[in-house]
Amino acid sequence: MTTPSGAGPDPGAIEVLDRDAGDPDLAIGATGLLGELNRAGVLAVADVHVAERLGVLGAEPDESVRLATALAVRAARSGSVCVDLTQAPQLAPDVAWPEMGPWVERVRASVLLDDTGPLRWEYDRLYLTRYRQEEEQVRADLVARTRQAPPDVDSDRLAAGLERLFVLAEGGNAGVAAGVADQRAAARAVVTGWTTVLGGGPGTGKTTTVARVLSLLLDQPVPGHRDRSSTATPLRVALAAPTGKAAARLQEAVNAEAGRFDPADRHGLDRLEAVTLHRLLGSVPGRSQRFRHDRQHRLPYDVVVVDETSMVSLTLMARLLAAVRPDCRLVLLGDPDQLSSVDAGAVLADLVDGLPGLAGEPPTPSAAPDAASFASTAGDNRPVPTVSGSPPTVITPPSVVLLRHPFRFGSAIAALAEAVRDGEADRALDLLSGDDGHLRLVVDGRDPSVRRPVVEAALAVVAAARRGDAERALDHLLQHRLLCAHRTGPRGVSDWEARVERWAAESGVTVQPGRWYLGRPVLVTMNDYALGLYNGDSGVTIADGDGGLRVAFPSVTGWRTFAPRRLAAVQTTHALTVHRSQGSQFGHVTFVLPEADSPLATRELLYTALTRARNGVTLVGTPEELRSAVERPVTRASGLRQRLRDRRDL
Repeated sequence: MTTPSGAGPDPGAIEVLDRDAGDPDLAIGATGLLGELNRAGVLAVADVHVAERLGVLGAEPDESVRLATALAVRAARSGSVCVDLTQAPQLAPDVAWPEMGPWVERVRASVLLDDTGPLRWEYDRLYLTRYRQEEEQVRADLVARTRQAPPDVDSDRLAAGLERLFVLAEGGNAGVAAGVADQRAAARAVVTGWTTVLGGGPGTGKTTTVARVLSLLLDQPVPGHRDRSSTATPLRVALAAPTGKAAARLQEAVNAEAGRFDPADRHGLDRLEAVTLHRLLGSVPGRSQRFRHDRQHRLPYDVVVVDETSMVSLTLMARLLAAVRPDCRLVLLGDPDQLSSVDAGAVLADLVDGLPGLAGEPPTPSAAPDAASFASTAGDNRPVPTVSGSPPTVITPPSVVLLRHPFRFGSAIAALAEAVRDGEADRALDLLSGDDGHLRLVVDGRDPSVRRPVVEAALAVVAAARRGDAERALDHLLQHRLLCAHRTGPRGVSDWEARVERWAAESGVTVQPGRWYLGRPVLVTMNDYALGLYNGDSGVTIADGDGGLRVAFPSVTGWRTFAPRRLAAVQTTHALTVHRSQGSQFGHVTFVLPEADSPLATRELLYTALTRARNGVTLVGTPEELRSAVERPVTRASGLRQRLRDRRDL
């Protein structure tokens, strides 16, 4: 199983990277499989050191158990909340892994899995105790929310509001009508239930639906009052998102949609402010996973709406569910097919797949005597009686509603995104090789068809910037965006930034790398609450009319400008990573595909890049690289969806 001490590595195992003793990625002193996998780049130094330290503290001498511990640490670092040991050999197929059956038995019998130990075994997966507890807490909190009587709803007022705010035009486009019907069903589910997951791709109307749902809720009589009298306390609404940029976009969307309502339907929605989830929960300085609002100090809101839930980690979801009041309506928005949180967990996808509701058939009830039947149909959240013989329990099942009709971008992009989402590489390649001028696959990044839109967009931005026209400069900035999978390397942001600046300079633009110049696009890299700028916000440098420069950023009212010296944390952004682009939309997107063997060549990354575009997409790479991405879904190990299906306490 291991290489004898003092002997060289087995030449038949795996290629060991050429590293010297000063390499910070090398775990000095690591032996056996831990050392071999560290030298191969499979295990990081932290994985090895944590496993070794836990082994010492827990008096666990078995090297194979320490190996399993390191893999559990690696899983959490890589975005999974647990590890399936039977899949571990795929990380390095040529390594002499322990025999699986006896290995699992030794791990399950280890002292590290005692009641107070750092590891847990459940659903045939190995967890770090913290993540198992968080999964179980999320499940328990969601189950607890089902055990309440449904909210009091004035059904006549709700029906009238649905007819007024979700208009089904007669004789109109059938797809649009179907989309509006789905939105109406989603609205009914939110108003009549406590927990709703509202999923869908970009442009399917999630935030539009939410703005109208909030109007419906605020139109309902306040509990204890027969009508919406002036003496009644209105429902308290919170809007939140994982990042400042996403929160700002949510606020803008809700404010803009509410501004189109009749005055009687606005209820102050056009003045709502959105915050980051960390700010909503009350971050404690120096305690990144602890917040002022928790189970003992609940949030004071009656309705909490969270956008971009795909970016919410398991830990943050656990903190949120602990902090919301049981009688608070919780609405989770997001696209379950997009990239997940950079931290551990794929919570939105787990909720969509694991919760009963409008997305499909309800989970099979547990066989336990006190199990409950879940029967949820579109807009029907009535209490469901328990199984005969169990105590009478009112159940208000969570609803999952998926909006499928895209209103925002063209059918060609939607079809390509759907093919990628479904893993159909041949169909994706057929669409890219067709006659539709909105989709292109270009093998060579030096091709004029790649350079042309980049330069044209840069020249349009500069022309508006010279005139001091902030509105037009910002509009042109959104007409085209170059996206990359990597930050560095020949296909990364840094390389393409230099390439675009060189192209712009050759076209007559005055470019001063690293300095302020007219038309310089910038990205905020740190939240600045004093200025109201957030990590991920994009702006552009324009003339101020007096020979100086200002930096313009979009805002709810149009735009705001700042002196460059006030912006400490910004970087030039002719190109963005796909992760950075989440929550944004552009007219045309050029995406530089990662190499076929890159770990970032995944279906979710490609889908996210495609759905940033409204009008057109250019992919830079080979058909083989496209196929590799389409056929490789992100595999994040999680037990949450299985845990949600196991309704053992209902």
